[in-house]
Amino acid sequence: MPATLLHTHRVEKPWGRHTLYPGFPDPESGSDPVGEVWFQAPGDTSPDLLIKYLFTSEKLSVQVHPDDAQAQARGLPRGKDECWVILDAAPDSTIALGPKKTMTRDALRADAQDGSIEDDLDWVPVKAGDFYYAPSGTIHAIGGGLTLIEVQQNSETTYRLYDYGSDRELHLKDGVDVAHLDPYRPIDAPGGDEPGRKVMVEGPKFVLERWTGGERAVTVPEGKTAWLIPITGSGDVGGVAFKAGECVTVTGSETVTSSDDADVLFAYPGTQRI
Repeated sequence: MPATLLHTHRVEKPWGRHTLYPGFPDPESGSDPVGEVWFQAPGDTSPDLLIKYLFTSEKLSVQVHPDDAQAQARGLPRGKDECWVILDAAPDSTIALGPKKTMTRDALRADAQDGSIEDDLDWVPVKAGDFYYAPSGTIHAIGGGLTLIEVQQNSETTYRLYDYGSDRELHLKDGVDVAHLDPYRPIDAPGGDEPGRKVMVEGPKFVLERWTGGERAVTVPEGKTAWLIPITGSGDVGGVAFKAGECVTVTGSETVTSSDDADVLFAYPGTQRI
């Protein structure tokens, strides 16, 4: 099908929330908190990209992901570059992005074991409207009080370095081996924007654009899939209606029509815009 409205899959997490975000019904009273909404079945590694909403009430673990070569050496399909569009943030919300200064692998391992890794990391204040791209190898931790959209390579290979004293498994050898030890450097904006179209990421693993409302023709290369994620507003593509809080995949050549109040993300695998 040229356009398909994806099913949502709510994922319960101890760091999730009972009050979610407009467009998502809150969990029933007495149920476990919901931390993520996936737009595909968990465990399905066949698509190139995975789109999620995250709803956090407390810090997530300090973690890192392998790149493609490191993952494929383990028989996995791909690594994990990811990015985050911040939709809502408590006044004190932060995200940890890399160490404050260059570390050695021995120091990273030791500090992960004794908990001082928290102090090593650069905890960046975040607010609604912010955007961050985290290449594979970036040591990171998403803080509490955040609602965000995560666009990522479709991999759930996560090496947990530290989890604030919980009993969850850590992956110190694997995580230390793949971690970038220098401070995080934001990616440069690609440039070349058009009216109503801002290119936020252009490779190496995927392209992410942000559109305002209106009509836009797209042609997705044969054999490829693109993802349309409306943040606000509503619209139609290939006869499939969509609204905020949903996600649509697109193949082939289609015209996307969205309402004047629409704010839409458009993501697809590759190294350059289409």
